[in-house]
Order: sequence, then structure tokens, then C-alpha cells
Amino acid sequence: MNKIFGPLGRGDVPVVRSMLSELDEPARRALGDELVAHVRRLRDNWWSGKEATALAVVAVGTLSTAAKAATLLGRRSVMLRDVDCEPVIAVARQRGVTWLADLAYKLADRLQRNRPWENWLFVEALLLAEEAAPPTGDAFVSGWAYAMWWRNDPRELAPLADRLRVDPFLDVLLPRLFEVDGVGDYLNSPYERQRVPQALAALAEQGRLERSVLVDGVLGRLLRGDRPAALRPFLALHDLLAPTLAETADRTAAYLRLLADAPGPVATLAQRALQSLGETVEVEAVLDAARTVLTRPEKGLVRAQLTWLDRLARQRPERAAEIAEVLAAGADHPAADLRDRAAALAQRHGHRPVATVTAPRAHDELPSPVPPAPAPAPITDVDELTEEVSGLLAHRWSAPTVERVLDGLVRLATTDRDRLAAALLPLLRREQVGVYDHPWAVYNLSVQLHNVLLAAASPTEAAGNHDQWSGILSESLTRTLRPFRGRPAVQPPNRSALTLLYSARLAEIGQRLSGRHDPGPLAAPTSSTGAIDPAALYERLAALGDRPVWRWDLTQALLRLPVGVDETLASRAAALGTTAGDELASWLRGEALPTPVHQVLTVTGSHDYAYDRRVMRTVVASTPPEGVADPLGLLTVPAKQHGQRNGGWSELWPALLPGHRGLVAAHLLPRIALAAQDDVRETATILPVLAECTGAGGPALDLALAYGLCARHEVDRAAAVDALLMLAAAGDLDATGVGGQLGALAADGQVTLTRAVTPLRDAVAAGARLSVWRLLAAAVPPLLTAPTPPRGTPDLLTLAAETAGATGVRIDVPGLADVVARGGGSRLVTEARRLTTALAA
Repeated sequence: MNKIFGPLGRGDVPVVRSMLSELDEPARRALGDELVAHVRRLRDNWWSGKEATALAVVAVGTLSTAAKAATLLGRRSVMLRDVDCEPVIAVARQRGVTWLADLAYKLADRLQRNRPWENWLFVEALLLAEEAAPPTGDAFVSGWAYAMWWRNDPRELAPLADRLRVDPFLDVLLPRLFEVDGVGDYLNSPYERQRVPQALAALAEQGRLERSVLVDGVLGRLLRGDRPAALRPFLALHDLLAPTLAETADRTAAYLRLLADAPGPVATLAQRALQSLGETVEVEAVLDAARTVLTRPEKGLVRAQLTWLDRLARQRPERAAEIAEVLAAGADHPAADLRDRAAALAQRHGHRPVATVTAPRAHDELPSPVPPAPAPAPITDVDELTEEVSGLLAHRWSAPTVERVLDGLVRLATTDRDRLAAALLPLLRREQVGVYDHPWAVYNLSVQLHNVLLAAASPTEAAGNHDQWSGILSESLTRTLRPFRGRPAVQPPNRSALTLLYSARLAEIGQRLSGRHDPGPLAAPTSSTGAIDPAALYERLAALGDRPVWRWDLTQALLRLPVGVDETLASRAAALGTTAGDELASWLRGEALPTPVHQVLTVTGSHDYAYDRRVMRTVVASTPPEGVADPLGLLTVPAKQHGQRNGGWSELWPALLPGHRGLVAAHLLPRIALAAQDDVRETATILPVLAECTGAGGPALDLALAYGLCARHEVDRAAAVDALLMLAAAGDLDATGVGGQLGALAADGQVTLTRAVTPLRDAVAAGARLSVWRLLAAAVPPLLTAPTPPRGTPDLLTLAAETAGATGVRIDVPGLADVVARGGGSRLVTEARRLTTALAA
């Protein structure tokens, strides 16, 4: 090994520079080739700080082109954020390197879009040293936005306006600041002297920047849209610029578009700007925008628009009838108070609505439930398997994909090993599968899956895993699943049943890859839910004959059978005369997974991300019935506070027990609750998959739906609505149970009730009027009896009145009369009175 690699590994920059100075150009280029090979050999080594500085010095001092240097320094394992650029530039000057600017551009192209700051300062230093123009790619602009205010200690920096005034990148990059999606996320400085909107507004006031460029840039960004947090700095800049009436009038068309289509805060800004113009805005343009605004959910925006239209009708009496027609559009708004105000204003200005009578319908109007799709066909082609594996490595852990991959690996590794290795091994190496040594790998399912993939692609690279797999299977023998009754109770395991069962299955699959012409796992589902048709499992056992059955493969197959007794098929299974056939027969005769005992509990603990903050969470604990052993912990669900944030393998729970919907919901409930209580995204998207399963839902499913309806993110709320509609269409929805849990959670302050209003309205629009009315009738009583009814209670009362009237079904709502008896004009009393009137009708 070259003697320079010692100081390089220690980050001894002076020694590295001294050794380079003694080399001529041919020796430098030879060392460059050795350097590339050396870094590749240390593929699990991370370069940062002094070590990264030394690496950059050697790279610039030995490699022959910018492309080679960028390839080396642009590796994921090389972190250039804290590199001292002075010795790098000095070595380049000493050697006569002319491609530093080219290197900067190539490294700029490699900046990560979601972490542009990682190597940005290094790229900037190279550009400034060469006096080169900055690149204008999205990642570089995002890094510039972040670096505006974050350099070393931002509190010690000069005011941002002073630094931007002389920034050589400002004039080139400023227009791009308004064009790059998400760049606003990097402009939110917590330090007052480093706030970007204030700095840009100050430079405009001083004449360093043109106001028109900033105003047009802000409006262009707002028109393109972005996440709310990313738009906030641009809204602040607009307020600081305070466009004049002339500037606003010149941009009326842009403000009208924002009023109709932009997110709430942006539309409010546009509404204020347009109202400031008074009568100079064309009436037709205002009315066109108002037709859209009056259907929007933002109540403040709609209320202001109604006031504007009312004033406009009084100012323009000749247009009052036309304006009244637009006001009437607000009479369909979901918020009853806005609906009433819009109707009153429309009538005041001459609108006369046509009365319509709709007959109540005492049932849901939902399409017939669609049965779950069959499981995808087995993979029989190496290329298709490689494509599916690529998806798995991208962390799309859906149960159908995992099962197809496992089935395909077993089949193809025992029939077409050479082709499989040739296709799979390059993919695994590119994704660095198996590169890092995990001390916690034994029961880490991701690592175990990676080990199985390596075993299928290259048995020599995975040879060391066989001892680990044997250890897993040896330990698993002490937790053999059956029989459940008549055996000593054992302490439930510390690990989840999902982890234990999949670890054992993956260990089995890893060991069976060396066989020949394997027909595939018995546990391969026949339904997209993960379920197995009992007749299909019988056929698989019959086809096996006397061939050995893998213990945990059969266990998973039995757990995927539907609940119920089938004596005819059980007799055929027993007639096979095999141990596996006898087990299937016993299962089909009722010796299946017992029903656990569920208990609803409210536990107190810390947030997953803020351990000093105590919160309540309602969960469902379960225990095995008396006399039943639970060696895997399938029936044991502890009353834990925390949910698993990392989605990954949790998505496989429904396919583990597809006939036990309530038990699976209990296992997943702490994770689903994160969507509502910790605002975590996509932890409730499992609900439609859960709804497709079978078996009683019980309190765990009711709670899961209640949490999902109150989720922070729309994707989770939409999943809850989909699950609710699927269950209602199939006749499996306990609407009263879901409503009772929703009311109790909101009354305790565990969830944000206002989030549930829109998804419940969506369910009504989809045809589930009666289900939603029953849900609301159960949710309202605990809300009304709470010391302070939570925000959103009046909105739920409004929806309850609508659904009660639409269905014609009377349900008593305890506590409603007491609220009406209080009297007064509060919105809570008004909406309680509205529901009382609907019930009386």
C-alpha cells in the first residue's frame, strides 16, 4: 500500500501536502489510480472533517480530470461540508490545475436535492476561487438559500442584507429563488438579523434590487404553489414589500387567480389586495372568482367574500340581481352559519330560491363491495424478479410484493441459479446490500431479507449467514405454534410476533435455496389480502406427497386460512396420511388460532419525539383466553404507549393474520395513532388493507378508524374514509362503536376533532349517510358532556342535522336537550338547536 494512505486516513493534511510536493506528474497520476482503488476498497468507511480535507487534497493533487475527481469526491461516503478548502485550492495552484471550476459544476450536479447544504460550501469555495459564474440547478439554488443564513454560528454573522449586497451570486440566482420548488423551506431562519424576506425587502428599499423583480417573483412563486411552510417566506416578503395600489392594479389578473385557486393564506392575501383596489376591479372578474371562493372550506375567506359581495351589491344596485345569484352559490357551503348568511344575503338582494323536496332515505347508497383481488401470479422470470427486488430495496414493503419475491427466490434459485445470480448480484452491489455489518442483524427483518437475497445471488457471499439462520430456527423451536391448548404457558416474547415469525420464515428460505426444483412456499397467498384458500393449501400438500414440509412455512400458511370449520376438506386432508395433512385437518376442525380477550385502556406516556411531554393514548390490550398458550405472542398485545415510526415491516401485519381483523388492528393501533397524535405521515394508510381482511373488528378497529379520521395529513384521512366506506358496504362497520371512540378521544383532548369533519362529509357524499349519522349520534354525547366541548363540535352537530334529515332516521342524542336549554346565540347552541329541529321533523 502507498505510504501516503496512512496520513490520509488520519487526516494529516500537512504531511499529505508535503508528500505530494515530492512527486512528479507521472507519479501523481499513478497515485491517483491507487487512490481510487483504495477508496473503493474502504466502501464502508466515511470521510468527513480532516479526513475529507486530506482526501480532497490528494484527489485534486493526483487525478487527471474534473470528472475523475468529482466521481471520487461525490461518493455518498465523502462528506465535504466541513472541508477546509484553502489547502485544496493551494495544491491545485501548485500543480497548475485548470479544472477547479469544472469540478465545482460537476459536484453541484451531484448535490442531494433534499440535503443540498451537505457539500455546498465546498462547491462555493471552488467557484469563488476561480471567479466562476454559479450554476443555476435546483439543488445549488436550494443550498444557496440555506447558506444565506446558516454558516458556522449564524448569530455572529453580519446582517444578511449587508452580506447579500456584495454576494457575487445574488444577481444570477435571485430569479431562480422564486422558481425552485421547495426552496422556501430553506429560507426560514430563526435568527432575526439573518431573515431572508427582511433582507431582500431592505435591499429593494436601498435600490440594490428592483422592486418589480421581487413582486413579480413572489407572485410567480405563489401562483406555482408549494407546501404551506415553503410559501411562508414569500408571503412574508409580499407583506414587507407592501405593493402600492399601482403595482397591485398592474397585477390584478394574478391576484384573481390566487383568490380562486391558491391555498388559504395565499388566497386571503390576494383577497385583501383586490379589496384595496375598490371599484377599479371589474365586477365580472370578482364574480367569476367568487363562484369558486364561496365553495372553499376556509371559513374566514368565505365570510370575507360574502361581506365583499354584499358591499358590492349595495354599491352597484344595477348589478344586484346578478350578484345575488352568485351569493346563492354559498347556500350550499358545508358550514351551516355561512350557508345561512349566504342565503340571507342572496334573498336581501333579490334572489328567490326554488323550493325542492328530497325524500329521506333510511339506508346507505353504496356500491356492492368488491371482493379482494386474487394474489398476483407467481414470478417465473428472472427479469421480473429483479424488478420486484429493486422495488423492495426502495422500501416499498407491501405484503404482496414481499411474498412474490420470497416465492420467486425459492423457485428460481432452485431452477435457474446462474441466470438469477447474473441478474441479481449487480443490483445488490449497486444498492450496497450486505455492505454494512449490523450487530443487531439477527432479528432485523430488513437485514435478514438482504441476507436471503445475497444467498440467492451468490452463495459464497452469504455463506456466513447459515449459522445465524440455524440459530434463529433453533431458538424458534422453543416457540412452536401449535397446539394452543393443553400445554404449559410461556412468557410472551420481547419481540413482536411479526418479527419472530418472519425471521424464522426467512431463515428457512435462506436454507432451502440450495435445493432443487422447489415448488415454492406453502404460505404463498391466493388473495391480495394475504389469505390462502383452504382448498389451495390442500392441493399444495397433496402435490408435495412425502417431501418434507418446512415448519414455519406451514405455520404461516395455517395462520392465513379463513376462520371457520370445514369438515369435508378436513377429512380429505387427514386422508393424505402426512403430518402436515393432519395439521391442516385439525385446523379446519376448529383447532385454529383462539380468539383473544380485548381490553380498551388509556395509557399515559411520552411522545415518541418529545420525551418530556406527557400524553394520553387509548389502545387495546389483548391476552390469550384462559388455558391457552401463546408462545409467539400473537394473542398478546401489551398496552404500550409508543408506536413504531418506521413503517417498513408493520405493513405486513394484515397479511400475517388476514382472518383476524380486530387482532391485527390491536397490534397496529399504537402506530396508527401516530397519524393523529404525533402528526406522523402515512401511518394510517394501512386502514383500507385492514378493511379488506375478514373477522370481527372489535374496539381496536373502531379506535383505528377514529384515529385515522383525525389524522394530520390528508393521505391518512383519505385512507380512513376508504376503509370506512369499504366496511359499510360490506356490512362490517360498527358505526356506533367508531363514533363512541371518536367522541371519547376528542373529549379527552387526544385528537383534533376539526380534522374529522371533512372526511366524514366525504363519506356522506360517497353515499354513507346513515352510517355517518349513526357514527355522529354516538360521537356527540361525550362531546357535549365534556367540561369544554372541543373545537369542531358545532361542525359535527351541523353534519349530524343534515344526515339525520337526509335519512329520516331518529336516534336519541343524550345531552342535546341540555345544550338547547342553555339558550343564547353561541354557535354550539345554534347547531344543537338545528339538530333538535331535524330530529323533531
